Amino acid sequence: MTLANYKTLVFDCDGVILDSNRVKTRAFYNATLPYGVVAAQAMVDYHVSHGGISRYKKFEHFLTSIVPAGTVGPALDELLLSYAQEVRKGLLSCDVAEGLERLRKHTSGARWLVASGGDQQELRELFDMRDLAKLFDGGIFGSPDDKADIVAREIRCGTVLQPALFIGDSRYDHIVAKSNALDFVFLSGWTEFSDWQNYCSQHGITVLKQLRHLQEEKDSV
Repeated sequence: MTLANYKTLVFDCDGVILDSNRVKTRAFYNATLPYGVVAAQAMVDYHVSHGGISRYKKFEHFLTSIVPAGTVGPALDELLLSYAQEVRKGLLSCDVAEGLERLRKHTSGARWLVASGGDQQELRELFDMRDLAKLFDGGIFGSPDDKADIVAREIRCGTVLQPALFIGDSRYDHIVAKSNALDFVFLSGWTEFSDWQNYCSQHGITVLKQLRHLQEEKDSV
């Protein structure tokens, strides 16, 4: 893998740019806790096993497939609001990937964009507040649009130029990259994907620990 060959780098956000996976997992648990500990833990289990999928789909699944019929509790809009309020606080304080600006300079000829399962407006506000938006000249995109639809759309629009590299930390990130003919690198340092070693081995995926290791091939794992 030679970074200089890529015309576009597509980044997931949580677990790649930001150490925010635990922030969101905790927020899913707390938002659904009014339905009880069992339901909240089931929501967490579903969230972790479906990394990269938007919160809208996850909460819809919670209400239709996890919560027993007839159970009284917060509606979809209330769940989304509770979740968003907690996530916002956590995202403002969680760690940013080390070496991000150095990597931007190293790949100055490539276009950068974010394709995330996180809420698009929330992401754009957060990246502005944390002075990260300037790095992503290709745009910052998220839900309610699905990540796969975002990448396919930006390819059609000419924002994503090939050859392109997708950098993610979930099974779904790899699926999105493969379905759109993007190369893929899996980052293991902050992932919540418990079976990532087997999955990456089975699919021949390049694994690195953190973003900074894209420039430190000796540290790949």
